[in-house]
Amino acid sequence: MTVIFSKKCEYGMQAVLYLAANNKDTTKSSDQISRALKIPKEFISKILQSLRNSGLIFSTKGKSGGFGLAKDPSQIKLIDIVQAIDGLEMFNSCVLGFPECSPDTPCPVHDSWGALRTKAFEMLSTETLDQLKDKTLTKIKTLQQE
Repeated sequence: MTVIFSKKCEYGMQAVLYLAANNKDTTKSSDQISRALKIPKEFISKILQSLRNSGLIFSTKGKSGGFGLAKDPSQIKLIDIVQAIDGLEMFNSCVLGFPECSPDTPCPVHDSWGALRTKAFEMLSTETLDQLKDKTLTKIKTLQQE
């Protein structure tokens, strides 16, 4: 269930985590990524192009072409992926969509959402992809068993 991020962003995070969990000198085709993560190929291909355009990943063409990380996994945080796909507006806007929601004119959930928003931003901005490698590999193994 998508709560905060678009499905595109969720899949983008999964794809970049998958690339980070593999050998950094290898590339993975959109087919391999699609199968490993159980994401429709057409959808993941579009997402990977967006991530390539943002500079987080690179692509190579040809028979052995594919996608890989453009930066070391220790230099990429989940917030970078969120910013590339969904942007950071969700961390600055009213969760209920009220215009001009602020501490002076708060919406009904302003204080509660503010605390959650700050915590989510901090979590996404703290750990790097290399710190999430083992957990990512474990999760991918469970996907392959289904």
